[in-house]
Amino acid sequence: MSSRLAAWLARWSLVLPLLAAEGVIALGFGAILPILTIFYTQHGVDLPELGIVVAAWPAARLFSEPLFGRLADRVSRKWMMVVALGVSAVAVTLPVAVSGPVAFIVLRALAGLAAAAYDPAARGYLMDVNPPERHGETFGLYGSAQMGGFMVGPAVGGVAAAITGEPTVVFWVFGLAYAVSAVVVLVRVADLGHTEARARLLAPVEIAPTAGADAGGAASPPAESAIDAPQPGRLLNRLLVVALIVNIGAYLASGTYEVIWSVYMTSLGASFALIGVSFFTFSLPVLVLSPFTGRFVDREGGFLALVLGGLGVAVCGLAYPTIPSVWWMIGLGLVEGTAAAFSSPALYTLVARAAPAGRSSTAQGLFGAAGTSGTIVASIAAGVLASVDLRLPFVAMGLAMLVMLAVGVGIGGRVLWDVLQPSHVQRAAGARREPAA
Repeated sequence: MSSRLAAWLARWSLVLPLLAAEGVIALGFGAILPILTIFYTQHGVDLPELGIVVAAWPAARLFSEPLFGRLADRVSRKWMMVVALGVSAVAVTLPVAVSGPVAFIVLRALAGLAAAAYDPAARGYLMDVNPPERHGETFGLYGSAQMGGFMVGPAVGGVAAAITGEPTVVFWVFGLAYAVSAVVVLVRVADLGHTEARARLLAPVEIAPTAGADAGGAASPPAESAIDAPQPGRLLNRLLVVALIVNIGAYLASGTYEVIWSVYMTSLGASFALIGVSFFTFSLPVLVLSPFTGRFVDREGGFLALVLGGLGVAVCGLAYPTIPSVWWMIGLGLVEGTAAAFSSPALYTLVARAAPAGRSSTAQGLFGAAGTSGTIVASIAAGVLASVDLRLPFVAMGLAMLVMLAVGVGIGGRVLWDVLQPSHVQRAAGARREPAA
């Protein structure tokens, strides 16, 4: 067992520090989430202003993430992550020293800008230091690290507040989480250059270029060892468009649930404890299954995982307003979490295979901005629809997700199926010697 663990640690040595940093960041976010809006309303923000304060973070991300993604493909990703985490540590802690909507809007926007700088750099790094046949498992581990932090965070924040007797201590927990993550990235993450040679060294297979040669004039890989789909020659290609559309649909669920879930559960008679349990039951399958579903995507192909997982999330959304029992709602959350554990690694794998050489962080920036736009639209729509009927946001979200998934699959067509399948070389990748870290 020790030799297997040593082999696993060696295999993932380049990305484990970054995954650890992701988990710590998510822990801080989870710690502050339960009290954030309450804190704002207690410090000079009325309800109409609260929406603007909350929206400042995703709004800043929406417009800046593609730009920071492009920058991350040109500068040191390690140092970009360190600076972004340092800025985040300051921005999320300063609310304890200020009050009023204007100050909170500025700090939320600053935190959003820092997150927009960090995420494309981190995800682009994860893409480039792992070969294509491990992208699914890579992002499965990434999702698991995030979800583990989210699940532990509220408990850490609650214990810290109980010990100190001061609820605002969670802001310090959040800031400390970012500071610790910055130190982890600074000390443990390798500062790799943007050389295409390294990406080609790590990758056992490439998607064949459309014109029979890549930008450098190299010949296409043999047909029997390549995925039967053209290598993207430009950033906005068909496959990336599909990923953006599907991601918008996925984040419609996120924005809807942020607004309506707790309110709807309360209308069914759920206590705060049961609402917490409902979040836990959704998160648990993502935490436990994501590394395994990511490996499944790598070995068996990701098309069915992407489509069936997306369908599962959408159908659960449509089913929630028909269920009058809190406990059945909680049980259905397990099903939805399992579906999400399949679809997320497949979607990240699609982004990885849709990104042209040297543009991985740029692609991730566009991908993140698409998700943010879905969250913003869903948050606004959910509030409006809920004022008519609390069940309407679920119905609208489920139908919209089905439409976005269908449009994405329709645009992708056979190429989408092909690019998400493991090639002959990827299936035989176990025989290939691992490159030295």
